[in-house]
Amino acid sequence: MLNTRLAAAADAALITSHRRRMFVDAGRRDDQILQITAQSHEPWVAQAITDGKYIGWLTEDDGKVVAGAGLLLLDWPPHPLDPRSTHRGYLLNVYVEPGYRRRHLASNLIELALAEARRRGIRVVALHSTDEARRLYEATGFRTTNEMFYVEPVEP
Repeated sequence: MLNTRLAAAADAALITSHRRRMFVDAGRRDDQILQITAQSHEPWVAQAITDGKYIGWLTEDDGKVVAGAGLLLLDWPPHPLDPRSTHRGYLLNVYVEPGYRRRHLASNLIELALAEARRRGIRVVALHSTDEARRLYEATGFRTTNEMFYVEPVEP
């Protein structure tokens, strides 16, 4: 029986494991950079949950976590997309175990995150998507924007 619950700081290792597997499933080599990322992510997400800046949901099947997603609450200046708010949401760590995919678990978690954003008066929620997941996010109302990144190279 599937049940979805809020994530707690004690779930940080599991959320981090899902995040790492998310990157691997998206085509990234499971290398030293992912190891460093995981080591940095676990304490970060535990603290963010404790501070109320990260709201996560985990779907369990008879006590085993099979899917998860998180909503990061960001301070953000008013913007033409949301001229009154000083916050923005960021959807992240959406992951479903391979044996549970195509059962609407991700879309259910996304809807929970969007409902929480609405409850908090947050009108803008951003994310980054793989090509494979793009249709799922578009079906939920996300649209492509013109966002760009400048990223300094990382030394392992």
